[in-house]
Amino acid sequence: MAHSYVCVYVHIVFSTKNRQPLIPEQKGRVLWRYLAGIAKNHGLKAVAVGGMPDHVHILLSLSPEMGVAKAVNLLKSNSSKRMREEHPRFGWQEGYSAFSVSASALNSVEEYINTQPEHHQRRDFAQEYLALLKKHGVSYDPKWVME
Repeated sequence: MAHSYVCVYVHIVFSTKNRQPLIPEQKGRVLWRYLAGIAKNHGLKAVAVGGMPDHVHILLSLSPEMGVAKAVNLLKSNSSKRMREEHPRFGWQEGYSAFSVSASALNSVEEYINTQPEHHQRRDFAQEYLALLKKHGVSYDPKWVME
């Protein structure tokens, strides 16, 4: 085959350093747009970006040249550099999670990301994160998940 055709969507979740509320509410939307711009500048497509003061969700379409780990590294390193210009204590937690998303589930995942504040009226990030891990059958050590 002369060309590469890829359709890979992932729902990426990562939190702020020590899960502290380091994303001021008024800066959240700016950060979400900035993350989408980073993705676009690297040949990726951020279908949806949203979150809360202590974490972010990104529905990302990967390119044929870039895997999940490299994409997350680019997103986290570039956005933290930008955030530290105004908030010197800002940082992302070291790890992340990435869940595959089928084309048929794109709309529901996008809606989920775009309505994060409503979801967090019912449960906190730790509860949400554990539910995502369980839903996707990810084995985890509670020691590392709850840190």
